[in-house]
Amino acid sequence: MPQFATSDGLRLHYTDAGAGLPILCLAGLTRSTADFDYVAPHLSDCRLIRMDYRGRGQSDWDKTWQNYTLPIEIRDVIELLDHLGIDAVAILGTSRGGLNAMGFAATVPDRFLGAALNDVGPELAPAGLAMIMTYLGNRPAARTHAEAAAALAHVMIGFPGVSADRWMQEARMHFRAVDDGLDITYDPALRSAVEAGGDVPDLWPFFDALAGKPLCLIRGANSDLLAEATVQKMQERRPDMIYANVPDRGHVPFLDEPLALDALHTWMKALR
Repeated sequence: MPQFATSDGLRLHYTDAGAGLPILCLAGLTRSTADFDYVAPHLSDCRLIRMDYRGRGQSDWDKTWQNYTLPIEIRDVIELLDHLGIDAVAILGTSRGGLNAMGFAATVPDRFLGAALNDVGPELAPAGLAMIMTYLGNRPAARTHAEAAAALAHVMIGFPGVSADRWMQEARMHFRAVDDGLDITYDPALRSAVEAGGDVPDLWPFFDALAGKPLCLIRGANSDLLAEATVQKMQERRPDMIYANVPDRGHVPFLDEPLALDALHTWMKALR
């Protein structure tokens, strides 16, 4: 299991496969490298790197929950690139991963090649943030993966028509079996970090840091986190932004939908 050591002594999990254009995949707030299992087979003509943030997936938990912040996660990304000897990278970021992509571009612009944002922008809708707080840090009520898959099919109302097999895959990705049922795959103290973060700051300057580099936006047409009005503002700032509005998807698209793949492949051509 590939790991690298951060400057403050944590061991973070990553994967590194393929050759060519380096694309770093950064997952959502509570998610892991497994989030990109669906899209990875469709991106075989590049060097695909994935990383579990501290406190998530197969990475170490931080003893100090105050370190679960975007600036420290960006520092971890930079240290991973240094570990791998990569000078510059493009970032495919899902939700929080997209925020980290913007922060990375603002922090080390000389190491930034471009970004693909999966259902996230510089304005976050209150309804989506409230939805995240309903589950953040809490173990699922379901006791088996089958129960969890059935629950996901019920509560994910923005995803009509998704197969039972896909919901089972999702349940296995995001919940681990333990002696007394299921548990989450991240440090529950992440909730404390989010609560302590206060109001979301003005993120438009970070979006503007993406200027001059290939940019792609993929949105779930039923998203409760990324409003259409925000997309319009993003397009006004970046008329060249590649955009896909994926039907029958909320927050977040799986990324193996045909429209999402078309957008990603167009973005990758622009990067080369």
